[in-house]
Amino acid sequence: MILKSTAFKEGQVIPKKHTGEGEDVSPALEWSGAPAATKQFALICDDPDAPVAEPWVHWVIYGIPAKATKLPEGVPQSERVADLAGAAQGMNTWPRIGYNGPMPPQGHGWHRYFFKLYALDAELALKPGATKKDLLAAMKGHVLAEAQLMGKYKRD
Repeated sequence: MILKSTAFKEGQVIPKKHTGEGEDVSPALEWSGAPAATKQFALICDDPDAPVAEPWVHWVIYGIPAKATKLPEGVPQSERVADLAGAAQGMNTWPRIGYNGPMPPQGHGWHRYFFKLYALDAELALKPGATKKDLLAAMKGHVLAEAQLMGKYKRD
């Protein structure tokens, strides 16, 4: 699978609009090449460069329909996303539902943000509000394919 964005290319800077210093809206994402047996998609965005024990989670969204090939810019911060056939969103590290963009500590240098898309062979029975850990446990043994897009950001 291939995951890309119209907002930034692999390894490039995430525009301020999609960060905690800007409008803090999720970037548009699109994908192709999903296996024919895909029943759902899930996506996790995290920052492994955060100065905490585990990667800082920015977004957890799952139950994305198999026919979907994109997430629009500015997915609402709601438990369910009506435009995506009721896909559910989980808790990020803040803890809040939905997307919260890059906001590394000032002067901490560049941080990498990994958007990871998973094609699943099953429909997950997770309710809204699941954590990254919950989602990873539910996906275990059901991942058909993965795609990743990495962007970076720093605050001066």
